[in-house]
Amino acid sequence: MIFKRTYRYNSPLQAEDIRQRLIGKHIQVHHLDFEILEREKMLKIIPHAEDTNAVKTLPITHVEMQGAGSAGTRITLTSKPRRIDIGGPYLIVIFCLFCIVGASVLYLMNPLESQWPSISMIGIGLVIFIIFWLRMEAGYFDYTRKIRDYVKHSVK
Repeated sequence: MIFKRTYRYNSPLQAEDIRQRLIGKHIQVHHLDFEILEREKMLKIIPHAEDTNAVKTLPITHVEMQGAGSAGTRITLTSKPRRIDIGGPYLIVIFCLFCIVGASVLYLMNPLESQWPSISMIGIGLVIFIIFWLRMEAGYFDYTRKIRDYVKHSVK
């Protein structure tokens, strides 16, 4: 949902040429290996994280190609987190949302009381969300950017 990223661009190459250039290739991103496989008439870029001990949110990227005739091929890359990885990020987002909504309800129910509990709950929710988002930018979203750049440069 909020972690799904889609990129679209055109390539002058035909779909079969692109498929031949990408199938079986390996991409190294942050010392992790991603392999490009063909499944169900689409290319999938899947992480090989069997040997890693760290907990990471890793993307699975689908590469769809639509022939545009003599103009080349329209390429759509869709990255989304693996199902096994998505639970933690969703829990953090929901916790931050509950913190902010709870603080707002607390303030609206008792506007004459002290505002510090509401302000501190909003602050805690925002700080946790900012730290979480910066870590996602350095991890998950960086993986998706580097995979996107690799595919983009491979099909020029």
